[in-house]
Amino acid sequence: MLSRVAHSLYWMARYIERAENIARIVDVNLQLLLDMRSLDSERMVEYWLPIIQTTGDEEGFFKLHPEATGQAVTEFLVFKPENPNSIYQCINAARENARMVRDQITMELWEELNRVYLFLHSAQARKIWNRNPSEFFQQIKTASLLVIGIMNATMVHDEGWWFVQAGQFLERGDKTTRILDVRHKSLPARGAPSAINSTATLEWSAVLRSCSAWDAYRAICGPDVQPRAIAEFLLLDDAFPRSLRFCVSELNRALRRISGVADGHFCNTAEKLTGRLLAELQFSTIDDIFDRGLHQYLDEVQGKLNDIGNALFLAYISQTFETVEGVHMVQQEEQQQQNLSGSAAGNNWH
Repeated sequence: MLSRVAHSLYWMARYIERAENIARIVDVNLQLLLDMRSLDSERMVEYWLPIIQTTGDEEGFFKLHPEATGQAVTEFLVFKPENPNSIYQCINAARENARMVRDQITMELWEELNRVYLFLHSAQARKIWNRNPSEFFQQIKTASLLVIGIMNATMVHDEGWWFVQAGQFLERGDKTTRILDVRHKSLPARGAPSAINSTATLEWSAVLRSCSAWDAYRAICGPDVQPRAIAEFLLLDDAFPRSLRFCVSELNRALRRISGVADGHFCNTAEKLTGRLLAELQFSTIDDIFDRGLHQYLDEVQGKLNDIGNALFLAYISQTFETVEGVHMVQQEEQQQQNLSGSAAGNNWH
């Protein structure tokens, strides 16, 4: 497989997953604030600023806006062309990467990506957004899930599909840690809180809903909302498809299917780093994590995921070219992805 094909398939999957996760985060925060109508403007900023910080776009946001108001943050994360990680730009980037490998994807996948692309560029999208933001976000989430389902059901499960899987689960694992990190300021620097009040209960319930984990959490852990149990579920559960451990496990499987290397061995740095992170998750407890400090631990994990992404690029995408034209081609390709990703690279999104 050509490296540029692998590159485009990988990033197509990452951008689709990114758009869905941003839709989840913003939608849940809007719903949460409906239960807190009495908040003044200063307190509202306390709920919107962490969203920007979590997505890694704080610097870019404050270049355009003086304050993290609800209207400014939602516009920035949903429609703003200047934000390379807005839903609008993520869908643009996913479609562009799909267009570059049109012969490698199915007609059904191309049509669905085009449908959501055209929806976001239509006046209808703005009308739905103004009338009912939750309906708008539901359309984005449904489209993303439909694209993922189409990929699984119609693409040949060959080397290209495993690059799709690697991109999808690397992005999903990263976003799970970022969503969980939104409420870290409500926790002690080390150790888990002994009890939480009703407001914190709403906030931690929102964390679960942002990961579509509310029903799964209640089925396994019961109805009691506790930060310790939530963190354990989202980080260490081996069966929930959005937990960090599950995502790293699937990423590890995808990388090994690409190279053909068995578990317990590695042939490149990406496999080594992924296997090491998976082993850490398999043999860690939630008490180990809280003893270190949840925020510090999540920062470290995001750095490790970033390193895996960089190592994957070096192993399969970056090549040594003998001609000036070849060097120029790979530089243009990488610059395109950097432009599409913007500040994300500097904030462990890659």
